Amino acid sequence: MRALASTFPELRLCVRSLALVVLLALLGSQSAQPARAQDPNAAPAAGTTPTSPESELIFEGLGSFGHFHIFAYSWWSYLDVGGIEYDRHSWDRFLGARRDYVAEVLPVAILRQPAKTDVFGDPLSSNHKINYGVGISPAGMRLIWRDGKNWKPYYTIKGGVIVFSKKSLSEYASYQNFSLQQSLGVQFKVTSRWDVRVAFSDFHFSNAFMVPANPGIDEMMYGGGLCYHLGKPPR
Repeated sequence: MRALASTFPELRLCVRSLALVVLLALLGSQSAQPARAQDPNAAPAAGTTPTSPESELIFEGLGSFGHFHIFAYSWWSYLDVGGIEYDRHSWDRFLGARRDYVAEVLPVAILRQPAKTDVFGDPLSSNHKINYGVGISPAGMRLIWRDGKNWKPYYTIKGGVIVFSKKSLSEYASYQNFSLQQSLGVQFKVTSRWDVRVAFSDFHFSNAFMVPANPGIDEMMYGGGLCYHLGKPPR
């Protein structure tokens, strides 16, 4: 495994870069086309009143229960995060789903990582230490189906950065990392203002070789959230 990780760093970096390119392409693919949301500067049609795009705040939490080996090498650390996500209907429909812009702030990030490691992030003791951090994901997209129904499946993808108070995953790595999250979930209507949601997520972060040591990690995470609809409540 170590030989593979050290022999193909460029391949892993290309895969991560490709994932981010796909994200940006999806975000911009139809931005020039008219969206269902109304132009705020346009006059409303006769007999109608101006409407604002659908938007909501999600108060969310995610907890790690395992690991993938997709983009990353390490699997001895566990991440829990809490924060606020903002979703706004900014584009037209895609694959039959409403397409929203997504941004996220994670004021709480708690990483439980090995207390002592080698350059690859392999633990050199059975002890762990707590590493506190914060994250932000300004570039994201949500696809949500069955808009306006009592239950709505959704998919989200978000890209950003996450920064820790100590070097993360390995004492030879870095404080700052780039993050890429993908989630599949379902949102359930509770009232006209509030929904709840549950999700399964892949939370990847790594430093993209800003320093020679880049173990990276892909966390399997369960998640939940309370969704508050802004503006006029949906019917």
